[in-house]
Amino acid sequence: MSEAPPPIVTARGLRVAYGPRVILDGVSLAVHAGEHVGLLGANGSGKSTLARVLAGLTTPDEGELVCRRDARVVYLPQTPELDPASTPRRAVLDGLARWREARRRYQEASEAIDDTSDVADDRLHALLKEQAAAAGDIERLGGWELDHRAEEMLGHLGLRDADARLGRLSGGELRRVALARVLVAGPDLAILDEPTNHLDLPTVEWLERYLDEDFGGALLLITHDRYLIDRVARRTLELDQGRLWSYPGGYEAFLAGKAERLEQQAREEANRQRFLRRELEWLRRQPKARTTRQKARTQRAEAALERAAPAAERQVRLEAVGPRSGKSILELRELCLDIAGRRLVSGLDFTMTRGQRVGVVGPNGCGKTTLLRAIVGELEPGEGQVVPGKNTRISYLSQTREGLDPEKSVLENVAGRGLTVYLGEQAIDVHSYLARFLFTGAALRQPVGALSGGERTRVALARLLTRPANLILMDEPTNDLDLPTLSSLEELLLELGGTAIVVTHDRYFLDRVATDILAFEEQGRVVHYVGNYDTYLQLRPDASTGERSATRRASARPPDRPRKRRALSYAEGQELESIVPRIEAAEARVASLEARLGDPSLYQDGGGEVSAVMQELERAKAEAARLMERWEELEAKRALDEG
Repeated sequence: MSEAPPPIVTARGLRVAYGPRVILDGVSLAVHAGEHVGLLGANGSGKSTLARVLAGLTTPDEGELVCRRDARVVYLPQTPELDPASTPRRAVLDGLARWREARRRYQEASEAIDDTSDVADDRLHALLKEQAAAAGDIERLGGWELDHRAEEMLGHLGLRDADARLGRLSGGELRRVALARVLVAGPDLAILDEPTNHLDLPTVEWLERYLDEDFGGALLLITHDRYLIDRVARRTLELDQGRLWSYPGGYEAFLAGKAERLEQQAREEANRQRFLRRELEWLRRQPKARTTRQKARTQRAEAALERAAPAAERQVRLEAVGPRSGKSILELRELCLDIAGRRLVSGLDFTMTRGQRVGVVGPNGCGKTTLLRAIVGELEPGEGQVVPGKNTRISYLSQTREGLDPEKSVLENVAGRGLTVYLGEQAIDVHSYLARFLFTGAALRQPVGALSGGERTRVALARLLTRPANLILMDEPTNDLDLPTLSSLEELLLELGGTAIVVTHDRYFLDRVATDILAFEEQGRVVHYVGNYDTYLQLRPDASTGERSATRRASARPPDRPRKRRALSYAEGQELESIVPRIEAAEARVASLEARLGDPSLYQDGGGEVSAVMQELERAKAEAARLMERWEELEAKRALDEG
């Protein structure tokens, strides 16, 4: 049995507290050379604090951190600090201090050798030795062409102009520069805090493959991207109420391991409660005089009583009530959208009916946000029409969370000066309502400008859901949200049976929620695919090249890190559980439309509706056939797993 590689960092008994709030409570862990570790936890649980401690940027109140001698640990923060006067190329190369120093030593030694033809042999020998040592350091630190690799890495991350001024770039572009800087540096341990934020889907998939197959160092990934964790991580950590739990494997293994842990905690708590009830009954039956044995039994009961029960995990509760809507929600007729003379959308025809949940995908800058702005009426189409249904009412969650006043409190942003909010006709006390979004006590009076990105998104969702709507538009709602809130948002859209258009790079979210995909392709073409993101991957034009999503498909892995993958992923298992009712509903829809076509009253007054009903029937038949085909595919995968 081979020995485990040595640890790069080892932490023992880390404790960090801010006033009375304990963030890390005796946390211990080690990250070994070449190990890929995921770190999960709710917003505010202390993930970034732990990352900064491991990177040596924050000193814990208690505990010990040991870093391997000469190990390079690099941290990618959520908000990187870069010189606005610099350029992407220079910023990446500035992160190669050791490599640049080795290049300088090699250059100086080479120049000195050229000038020492008439000096003593021992001096020449020393210079040759220095040149060889510098050359070895250059190779060890990434090779001779790192400057070219910097430009290549920037290109992979969607930054085409390596010489642009950083001061002119967006926050998302600056994060990509900082990510390129870490990857090119090739540290022994890279700690990446939300590396996929602001990346489009093609870039996320490239990054996933690169980290899994090509990155040679150890990784600590803090991310809400569940497919990234599932493919890249070999071990997943969860930070929960100051304590750290470890699970072997990726996100699917984490879910199974956490469920088992919570069940064990529930059993232990149930046993404790039974013991307390039994002891209480015994104490009530005993005389006042106590023997030593009786006193010992009383002390055991008191100790069990003092032991705190496991704290319940705080969960965001999302609920919405929308007005009744007609079947037709939205029509886009030959829609063309232009920005600064550039055509982003060309001749888009799309009809949206009740219950569709449409994911919008495409590279950064292609026009996804522009499309949403046109639908809500913020942007006038260059050509064509946006036609809402007769009873359609739209709510819009913008990417910048517009509508929130950073100077006002959480309470004021959601309810103004009132004490009540309404979900449909139901009046709810605003304090109780905001508690569903994990805002209680002093947090209610915090100015929104002082909140984290995830907290601001929760405020925006709380505000959005008080406005009655039967079509919800969301632009990157998953950015900065933790996994419990993401799960609640997915459940809201699924259980509400509502209609939504969502721009997101979260593939897991799209696979679980989307019924349709609108994909931005070349030259302003926006193509409609029926199905979720996985279906889109199979149907998109480049599928024949063998290029596939890195999310659930096995790929070549380094031989020293084998990992068996199930044919049926966790998300596909969830899909299989829900697909039979969807097939039944689709078939019922086909039967209903066929019955309608057989109704003589439809043909009265010239039969003006016949064509529309026939078109709807064709769409319903296609959806039923697609669902049946998908069911057969998933059943075949399950049979492989069971076999």
